[in-house]
Amino acid sequence: MKHEITTFNTKKTIAASLKKFMEKKPLSKITVSEIVADCKINRKTFYYHFENIEDLLKWTLEQEAIDVVKNFDLLLDYEDAINFVLDYVEENKHILNCAYDSIGSNELKRFFHNDFNSIVMTIICRYEEIMGIDVGNDFRTFICDFYTEAIVGMIVELLKNKRPYDRQQLIDYVSLTISSALPAILKEAANNI
Repeated sequence: MKHEITTFNTKKTIAASLKKFMEKKPLSKITVSEIVADCKINRKTFYYHFENIEDLLKWTLEQEAIDVVKNFDLLLDYEDAINFVLDYVEENKHILNCAYDSIGSNELKRFFHNDFNSIVMTIICRYEEIMGIDVGNDFRTFICDFYTEAIVGMIVELLKNKRPYDRQQLIDYVSLTISSALPAILKEAANNI
């Protein structure tokens, strides 16, 4: 247990250093040497925990936002989860924009995709269980990818201010698509596939 705590604390220290450097310069200009010097660790320690700086960025985003969202009961607390994600994007806009500018829209979406995909899959499977239906793996995967792409795309759009939004309206719309549209889609798929 002590080793896990030490490992986690080391990763958090390295992540904090990355965020500090991202405040000052693009991700592509940040080096492992700068991070290890800032953290007062050796390169082996960095590479023991992370493959490269992009791996560190992914871990940082997962720890700060995505893993927290996974702890919500997403059928009951999805509005709280949406609010949390919106708050996170607003509070970390500079760092997320730095990542966006350095690695591009597609890579940033890829970072978010796997994690949000598992969140959406959890919601779909819970609805199937509650409704006593089975839509089959092919459709389940399709609808999961569909919702994941929509969510991740919206996060990136919010990040880049490509479209002004009313926060409560956005929450209401996302809530509607989760609580009303998704169960209806799953029911229709179960009846027709």
